[in-house]
Amino acid sequence: MKSLQQLITVAALAAASFAGPVLAQAAADMTQAEVRKVDTENRKLTLKHGPIKNLDMPAMTMVFEVKDAALLAKVKAGDKVQFRAVDNAGKLTVTELQPAK
Repeated sequence: MKSLQQLITVAALAAASFAGPVLAQAAADMTQAEVRKVDTENRKLTLKHGPIKNLDMPAMTMVFEVKDAALLAKVKAGDKVQFRAVDNAGKLTVTELQPAK
């Protein structure tokens, strides 16, 4: 029984040491932006954003589609946010959106 407890402890410590860098990288993948316009009818969001690393895109202002229309209810023009976007068959789509930290 003691060996099982030791094994569980070692596994938990290993998982914790791995999770820290993964979570830090996930936060680093977020892009800082300012909301310029919210278009709920068309499920679109205009953002003035910094470089988007995963899309190899420089800073600019552009319109994105949003994966979930509920994201639009959480923001208004002028809000500082961080977001994650993906290229969805040629349509740049915001998949995650939260207040800037």
